[in-house]
Amino acid sequence: MKRLRSGVLFLALILMCSLSAAADPQRTETDGIVAAIREHGVLRVGTAGDYMPMSCLDPDTNRYVGFDAELAEDLAASLDVKIEYVPTSWPTLMEDTLAGKFDLAICGITITEARKEQALMSDGYLGNGKTVLCRAEDAGKFLSLEAINQPEVRVMENPGGLNEKFARENLPNAMLIIHDVNQEIPGLVADKKADVMITEIMEAGYYVGQDSRLAAPLIREPFTNGQLGVLMPKGNEELLEYVNEFLRLEKDSGRIDELAEKYIYQTVEEEMADAA
Repeated sequence: MKRLRSGVLFLALILMCSLSAAADPQRTETDGIVAAIREHGVLRVGTAGDYMPMSCLDPDTNRYVGFDAELAEDLAASLDVKIEYVPTSWPTLMEDTLAGKFDLAICGITITEARKEQALMSDGYLGNGKTVLCRAEDAGKFLSLEAINQPEVRVMENPGGLNEKFARENLPNAMLIIHDVNQEIPGLVADKKADVMITEIMEAGYYVGQDSRLAAPLIREPFTNGQLGVLMPKGNEELLEYVNEFLRLEKDSGRIDELAEKYIYQTVEEEMADAA
């Protein structure tokens, strides 16, 4: 089924690109980044590799897994090329994007005006929002920003991303602890090395499903609402057009819903049922 869907998607995107080229008589088949990627045979995808359930490096297999990892594989298949993951980090994500270290980045990146001012971002493909991850025993304690924004509350975040930014802006009275390895933070909260992690609803739901000591009491009432998108440097408008059409076709085919159910909502629903 996945191979059939990829074939249909590939043909649809070929047609889209052909119509686009026909509309511009000065454009040749070898012009542009999409043609260059196909000629090279590789799509370079930037990822921080630390964000489950979106894109995370599995140390046992040395493969990237998650919603965005499969989405990136679909994108590479639509171009009929191999995928090459390029490690980046949240503090250096924009710098690496603008330096052209990869063709695009897909790793749970929230669309923001600040990012759009510096680079290109695709249309949104998945809803997102900041929420709280805490110990199950504290689920009734941290039900508002006011409750978290207390000097005795230890909030732990990874450096350089929007989680740290949100914590600094909204929790100035709390004790902010910066920890370099994002995927270790939920376990540290469970082990009482910190009290709260501010993170996205999908990451919170995933870790609650992995560890019964954790809870996400506001998972259906996030502090913010946004969309995830694909990031790439300015000047790659042709690739942006291709990616937006790819995402539209993935949505229309039901593939986005399929990935969301597999990696996010099934876990969230199980977490909510356990909490009821």
